[in-house]
Amino acid sequence: QVQLVESGGGLVQSGGSLRLSCTASGRIFSINTMGWYRQAPGKQRELVAGITSGGHTNYADSVKGRFTISRDNARNTVYLQMNNLKPEDTAVYFCNADQIVSGYGPQYDFWGRGTQVTVSS
Repeated sequence: QVQLVESGGGLVQSGGSLRLSCTASGRIFSINTMGWYRQAPGKQRELVAGITSGGHTNYADSVKGRFTISRDNARNTVYLQMNNLKPEDTAVYFCNADQIVSGYGPQYDFWGRGTQVTVSS
């Protein structure tokens, strides 16, 4: 079956950097747009950054200039490079794929389980 698995979260001091990775597995043929979302305690899940299969990107205003999203289509992997991290970036970060075509058929709005990012002041 198809899975999205995130890695790279952790604890970092304010101003530090982390790189998140998310890899899709399971007889993948293609993945459309992939993105990173985050959810802080008591808040709604919000889009951080997205990237299409062609490499077009978009970012939340709060992370522009600090975060960079990229992907390796051959490895079915999306990355989020996070620099100059701030305490307000603390959240669980989730990977999303809006459409995955695999040997199990097309699947939509697919989510990983999340990885915790904590930024201390």
